Amino acid sequence: MNKKATILVIDDEFGVRESFKMVLKDSYNVLLAATGHEAIDVFTKNSVDLILLDILLPDTDGLQLLERLKAVDPNTEIIMVTAVREIQSAVRAIKLGAYEYIIKPFVVEEVVNIINRALEKRTLVKELTYLRNELKRVRPFEKIVGEDRKMQDIFELISTISESEGAVLIQGESGTGKELVAQAIHNLSPRTGNPFVVINCAAIPASLMESEIFGHHRGAFTGAIRTTVGKLEMASKGTIFLDDIDTLDVSMQAKLLRVIQEKEFERLGSTKVINIDARFIAASNRDLSALMSRGEFREDLFYRLNVFPIRLPPLRERRGDIPLLLDYFLDHYAKKTGKHMKRFSKRAIKVLSEYDWPGNVRELQNLVERSFTITRHSVIHLKDISSFNTTVRKAKDLTLKEAVNNFEQQYISEVLDLVDRNRSKAAQILGIHRNTLTAKITELGLKK
Repeated sequence: MNKKATILVIDDEFGVRESFKMVLKDSYNVLLAATGHEAIDVFTKNSVDLILLDILLPDTDGLQLLERLKAVDPNTEIIMVTAVREIQSAVRAIKLGAYEYIIKPFVVEEVVNIINRALEKRTLVKELTYLRNELKRVRPFEKIVGEDRKMQDIFELISTISESEGAVLIQGESGTGKELVAQAIHNLSPRTGNPFVVINCAAIPASLMESEIFGHHRGAFTGAIRTTVGKLEMASKGTIFLDDIDTLDVSMQAKLLRVIQEKEFERLGSTKVINIDARFIAASNRDLSALMSRGEFREDLFYRLNVFPIRLPPLRERRGDIPLLLDYFLDHYAKKTGKHMKRFSKRAIKVLSEYDWPGNVRELQNLVERSFTITRHSVIHLKDISSFNTTVRKAKDLTLKEAVNNFEQQYISEVLDLVDRNRSKAAQILGIHRNTLTAKITELGLKK
């Protein structure tokens, strides 16, 4: 169920305050204040979405109060209410950030419509702020590719837990697709129409972490010239993905734990409590158990996040998916660039499938992009991906003869591919007799 928006009515007339309360209480949370002083107190202690503000108050001018409230939180929509039709006041109110200026007496339905539009604008502004912050993020692939049994089990788990509100902890090596899994959980959840906000804990300097996550009030620290909304607030009704959570220092872990437990926080430099309705998904490529044993990661935070644990297998544990991934990324870059589709040679696929991929899917993706861009013809051979270290192997597991055979197998295959399997030309390039080449092809089990 969506949380009701909170409206603060500021008016010195008891009848006006009660009238607004009666009209709005079924659809909104309604707070009341009779003076400017009381309004500031209520506003700083509560998360307010919209304010109905009388322009004439006993202890302050409504326009001055408007300016003060906007300085505290520029995202709160304010509708000015007055019994006096004065164009200059209306113009000044709009310039100071008021959403609308209405005159008493007013038609209730019209005021409710204005309130609804103002709240819709607030939601759109928050989404726009989020999108602007995410413009430089690259999320080109929404599909997780995998036919391996381990990946099929993960797909089933994603489908099962997506309906829940419980926290998720995704663990796996760098490049295994942890963010894609988090995005898939969000997309399948009831929160899918709301923001998916990524907090890259490893990329944010420790000195800026609190401001980035919680936001800050103007004047909270040197250089804080305006009030800024943090990532948590941007994620209202959506999902927060805490990538590389293991990089947070212990003090920040404690603050984050409180947010997850209490579902509330304050911006830096402010005492106003902001409620948060969001699901938390965290990811780590390090062994959190080892970090906990060394006191570098809080056990209570681990257990709070580890409601639904997911372990992503490295690519070397699902080699059968490598040809699928190669085709998937080739297809993506063909569509992205408008160029003709390309394919890897059988020999290239075999070698790439035997490679351990320490950088996992991300490393494979980068290789495909590079090969697709550089190679001019439709088939990508091993010689076209020479920057790829195909000789990377566990050397201690190979005898000298095996290592030599591996090299000969790879080199002869490249030459044969280069001359379209013409053995005479290949033998000439290799500096051996054609019969010797034929014997090598048989000995090494190469394609004839």
